[in-house]
Amino acid sequence: MFNYLLQTGLLLSLTINQAFTDSTTIKHEEEVRTWHERRIRNLHREYGWLTLVALEWLREGPNQVAELGTLTLNNRSIHFRPKTGVEATLNSKPISQGAVIPEAENVRPDTGRIGSRTFVVIQRGGRFAVRVWDKEAKTRKEFSGIECFPVTITWRFEAKWEQYDPPKMIKVPTVIAGYEQDYPVPGAAVFSYKGKEYRLEPVLEEPDGDYFFIFGDRTNGKETYGAGRFLYAKPAKDGKVIIDFNKSYNPPCAFTEFATCPLPPPQNKLPFAIAAGEKNYAHH
Repeated sequence: MFNYLLQTGLLLSLTINQAFTDSTTIKHEEEVRTWHERRIRNLHREYGWLTLVALEWLREGPNQVAELGTLTLNNRSIHFRPKTGVEATLNSKPISQGAVIPEAENVRPDTGRIGSRTFVVIQRGGRFAVRVWDKEAKTRKEFSGIECFPVTITWRFEAKWEQYDPPKMIKVPTVIAGYEQDYPVPGAAVFSYKGKEYRLEPVLEEPDGDYFFIFGDRTNGKETYGAGRFLYAKPAKDGKVIIDFNKSYNPPCAFTEFATCPLPPPQNKLPFAIAAGEKNYAHH
């Protein structure tokens, strides 16, 4: 009788544990699926990366930009004159010519529109460029989604958080030759995989924002985009950070040659394959 009760108790315990595990797995799969559906909607929006059709660097003096007109750079001031015969707006107001405020830290850039095209002037490393979106872009019309690895909770880690006090500054390389971006690094996320410990350093895009991980792994250039992938995580809580590689996603450069993506810093290149998250986009 005792053995029977013991076996029954063990069986009941295993059943409860299995039910708890199944529930956790289902909840995690739903969370990742919801996240990815939102990601696809954002990617497909009117001024998302699928509609980015041009990035032209401005030289001093007049610059002829196809379908738009002339952008004149004069000692960091920019003047816009639409091409003849088109109706243009700047910040939703009709314009025949005028100054254009470029993107800058804490400054919202002027937004110009001509037909289905929208443009802003951006700054990168002291240089100016005009970035152009077209809501009728072929890449947007033909987009049919992104293939992903199967969702598995084994690629979700509760990492130990090592705070840097003060945060350190690093230079992050980009796809623009010779241009690096300065970012603060608030600390490091430390996690274990197959018995070994690894570290990833996120950067901060905003002082109190989420952690932004720019990382590489052994799937890059094969199953995933060659230049690495991105991943966000909520700020550390109780000394822990959740790193869910199921939410790894392609950088904008996977969809368009006109993006200015950051590249993984050397310390964020992991020496193993992460079979989780988005795979490479087949059409680029």
